[in-house]
Amino acid sequence: MASQQQVKDYLASWLQLGKSIQVGLQQKPYSVPRVIQGEHYSPEFESLWQYIQSSESGECCLEGVVPTIEELLTDQWEITDCSRCQMPVSLPVAGIASPECPCHDLSNWPNNELPQPRTPVDSTGHLRSIYHRLTHTSSN
Repeated sequence: MASQQQVKDYLASWLQLGKSIQVGLQQKPYSVPRVIQGEHYSPEFESLWQYIQSSESGECCLEGVVPTIEELLTDQWEITDCSRCQMPVSLPVAGIASPECPCHDLSNWPNNELPQPRTPVDSTGHLRSIYHRLTHTSSN
């Protein structure tokens, strides 16, 4: 089962590559100009995430992908890395998975010359953990 955070990170990764979220019965595409801002997700992305989770949004799904966001949050789906492009993909827990990754319609992906989409990083916390590991290792 995919956690809320895994689904959120999954959507953020694909939005960074230019995919959109299809929202509601009209399947109106939503995207945000900036997904990450500093050490956090951008306010625009957070607002879209909150809207997707609300009852007023209707069914929402990542462009070109079958399961809805609501379905991804059930125990019938999991998020794992694609063996082709290393991006997060949704896979059914039981049954046959779609052979297509969401990148199938992106002409510029996979591209090993570009940085992979990422989740926000707490730089201070990360540097603090490195410092603690180094000081702990050097004292042994």
